[in-house]
Amino acid sequence: MARPADRITIGETSITYLADGFGAHNPDTMMPGVDWTAHPGVLDDGQLVLTFGSFLVRAGNRNILVDLALGDMDVEIPGLAHVKGGELLRSLAAEGLSPDDIDTVVYTHLHLDHIGWTSDVAPVPNEPGKRTPSGLTFSRARHLMARAEWEYWTRTAVGEMGGPDAEATIEPLDGVVEFVRDGDTIAPGVTVADTSGHTPGHLAVVVRDPSGAGDESVFIAGDIFHAPVEIADSTCVFSSDVDPDQARAVRDRVLRRPDTVIAAGHFTTGVFGRVTPAGGGYAWTPVGQAPPAA
Repeated sequence: MARPADRITIGETSITYLADGFGAHNPDTMMPGVDWTAHPGVLDDGQLVLTFGSFLVRAGNRNILVDLALGDMDVEIPGLAHVKGGELLRSLAAEGLSPDDIDTVVYTHLHLDHIGWTSDVAPVPNEPGKRTPSGLTFSRARHLMARAEWEYWTRTAVGEMGGPDAEATIEPLDGVVEFVRDGDTIAPGVTVADTSGHTPGHLAVVVRDPSGAGDESVFIAGDIFHAPVEIADSTCVFSSDVDPDQARAVRDRVLRRPDTVIAAGHFTTGVFGRVTPAGGGYAWTPVGQAPPAA
């Protein structure tokens, strides 16, 4: 499993994975058509286990959270998954920070497991008698996303399963959310990139050394990747991809980026890694491990 202290530095900027929880998913529902026998060791007792968390980017005096994880919930979703969260604020405290210390929140997209700490009420699926949120968890922070993402979930896909809850997420953000576009800089060395496909306004966050001393970057990928099988098998389709062909094209483009560490927040083997060509595709190597033999 990914650990709360999973961290990488680039220049004087640090990116730390803050664990919130995990989910055990039905693999055939999540990635239909995959031959799991061709990927030994990926499933855990027949389940596809994904981690949930956020990335803390410390750039100068800035404290940025990329995504807000699952939230404080322990839920069985019939036929799909058992998901459990609730650790994010403790993981943040372990870094010496409180919610008031966060100045910026960037959403890669608004699926349920990336928005759970938006307010003080977790958006539990189909929960009766929900509490009314009293405000944003990170009330001093700017909340940023792509305009296309906001418009999709507030106009086109209102109430769709897996999307943001109106009371717990949309209403607290309404009037507060700010929109960013491909290439916008949100902090020194920190930019956003249009990676729409998984959802219509999906963003990635790219972190570089603002001093320009090195060429390497860290690419916080959101849901471009969910598990290393998507790196090994380019034909994979994830069940919640709004545009599967575009999502696959984005994935292939990211895999070809030079000098890049990918930050994949759902990976259980370590969320920071590099990709190397392997056969007709690619292999994932967590940072700190040796790449597989050619």
